[in-house]
Amino acid sequence: MSLKKALVGATALTLASTLGAQADGHTELTIAIVNNGHMINMQTVAEAYTEETGVALNWVALEEGVLREQVTSDTATGGGQYDIINIGMQEAPIWGQAGWIEALEFGADYDVDDMLPAIRNGLSADGTLYAAPFYGESSMVMYRKDLTDAAGVTIADNDSWDNIRAAAEAIHDPDNGVYGVCLRGKPGWGDNMAFITTVVNSFGGAWFDADLKPTLDSDEWNAAINFYVDLLGTYGPPGSEGNSFNEILALYNEGKCGMWIDATIAASFLEVDGVAYAQSPNAGNPVGANWLWAWAMAIPAGSPNAEAAADFIEWATSKEYIQAVGNHPEFGWGSVPTGTRTSTYAIPEFQEAAAFADAELAAIESAAPEATDLKPYVGVQFAAIPEFPEVGSAVAQEMAAALSGAKSVEDALADAQAAAEAIMTEAGY
Repeated sequence: MSLKKALVGATALTLASTLGAQADGHTELTIAIVNNGHMINMQTVAEAYTEETGVALNWVALEEGVLREQVTSDTATGGGQYDIINIGMQEAPIWGQAGWIEALEFGADYDVDDMLPAIRNGLSADGTLYAAPFYGESSMVMYRKDLTDAAGVTIADNDSWDNIRAAAEAIHDPDNGVYGVCLRGKPGWGDNMAFITTVVNSFGGAWFDADLKPTLDSDEWNAAINFYVDLLGTYGPPGSEGNSFNEILALYNEGKCGMWIDATIAASFLEVDGVAYAQSPNAGNPVGANWLWAWAMAIPAGSPNAEAAADFIEWATSKEYIQAVGNHPEFGWGSVPTGTRTSTYAIPEFQEAAAFADAELAAIESAAPEATDLKPYVGVQFAAIPEFPEVGSAVAQEMAAALSGAKSVEDALADAQAAAEAIMTEAGY
């Protein structure tokens, strides 16, 4: 049901009698969201939804790692704490097939075929959509061109990691508060490991072999992690083992980062002038050097407010929502959630406001989540198996220890391999 149909056909009495749990005579939806910019903006934009429908929205905004932990626990146990949850491509197909979340079907006006194919496929299983994308992303290089020009260095699309290191060295000026490169270091399978996995991929490594045996003891992992620790440890800000997306975004907007390789969606929130963009670097293998992700909205199975939740998701992930943000006095076209719909990239106002649009779309379209001989599982910066979040979280702690200097790279990888093998063995692989 579309928002327009809901407004025409539903009265407060109908909503109260048919849409489940009530709050002061009206339907109330509790929505768990990641505390990233576009999600926070949605709370303001959605005030109009409440005014028009009478549906109250109770927002629970959580840091990325906390969100994943709480949402996974509540959904797996049928806790019923939330009516709508933020999840991504790692969870949506697996949870959908397990019956943890509801299948989504929308009206023809929603135009599901307008979704970028890579994003739609990543949130579906056997052709069924289980989560609707609020925004999608890949990863790319975001750098201060004024600094690279002044230093006489250039950064190219799909550059080599060696050239990236040379550029970081050239623009590194800590005495004046500018660090050559800012990268994720905070432990979490979707935090530091999202970036680190793309580095490993680009060095020719993978999480598992064809028998799903962990391969963190490989030469490729060793080379990639030594490079990452050296690069960030030498040219990054102090305390990088505590930095993920939001922390680095703040540093960048304070003028402290010369270069940042991270989610394309970050470009919507950069406030520093003169930012340029390039496709992700690699160490000889470009496949998997840039990730693919979407923060999406799903309905836990058994929610008493499933119909109202589906109506809200249909509105919040629609073309109309993109227009609402673009025309909103607080936000505008440079702040619309991107990476979900082909039509967004054809909007003239968006093209004019978003200098990053072409680079972002190219990154998303070049991402390669399909299984290959080198990477025998679905997923770029994750493996689409139920055990991956536990494996990824364990390895993330070891990589943070290596970055901080608490462990050598070799010891951290050995401990990571042992932890991963134990988890996979207990799971029956």
